[in-house]
Amino acid sequence: MTALIIGGSGFLGAELIRQAAAAGHSTAATYATEPGGTAHAKWWHLDLTEAGRLDEVMAEVQPNLVINVASSKASWGVTAQGPLRIAMAAAQTGSRLIHVSSDAVFSGERVHYDEHCLPDPVTPYGAAKAAAETGVLTLYPHAVVARTSLIIGHGRSVHERVVHELAAGTRQGSLFTDDVRCPVCVEDLVAALLELAASDAAGVRHLAGADAVSRHELGALIARRDGLDVSQLRTGLRAHSALPGALDVRLDSRATQKTLRTVLRGAREFCAVPPSSRSAPST
Repeated sequence: MTALIIGGSGFLGAELIRQAAAAGHSTAATYATEPGGTAHAKWWHLDLTEAGRLDEVMAEVQPNLVINVASSKASWGVTAQGPLRIAMAAAQTGSRLIHVSSDAVFSGERVHYDEHCLPDPVTPYGAAKAAAETGVLTLYPHAVVARTSLIIGHGRSVHERVVHELAAGTRQGSLFTDDVRCPVCVEDLVAALLELAASDAAGVRHLAGADAVSRHELGALIARRDGLDVSQLRTGLRAHSALPGALDVRLDSRATQKTLRTVLRGAREFCAVPPSSRSAPST
């Protein structure tokens, strides 16, 4: 199988490339600014706002599978319109399509969201992601739209870097106790995406971790795992800040989990301190 990872130079894209290559897939990946640091993929420059370029890449790669993880909070063209171009190209070539979306499509008003809940975004980014979902499934009903949440792993995620900087005192700020999500381990997420790609699934699927935790609780879990000083992680309330967006959004992934071999672990499990790293009891 030939897989094309659109947005392969990012955190999620890099893990997709690693696992796809390990599974024996011939793998190509696209980048907007510079290619990723892996030799496991052939790299192609792609600006999703540039008409015609995607068709050129598709013609050269001839993928059986396309996984789109590209997005930009600053660009409607990339986040909302780009996936429509991808869906049309995949439909024309008969390629399997997995489009990765986000819990940002929800307002948090109802807190718990399963695959049947309709988007009600409250930010421009959420609106772009919601528009992409609708467009992709309208143009290519056989595609999968996989919504996920905070992605953690390998110390390379944004949240992990923030926790390390706060603990080291090189960054000022706090972690919110009222901002709740269902974080997912990047390795679990990618394994689930590739499993969906190999199935006949279509439509919306939720791929989030089993635990709902606040940003601060997640930060504390990461700090303990990495041997950092948890006391350096100050608490705060997002409701008292000027930051836009939902407070409490919990993706319910139980329906999708029942169809998967991959277990979408909760943050309390995948951030657990390894037994060998725990202090031995005093005698």
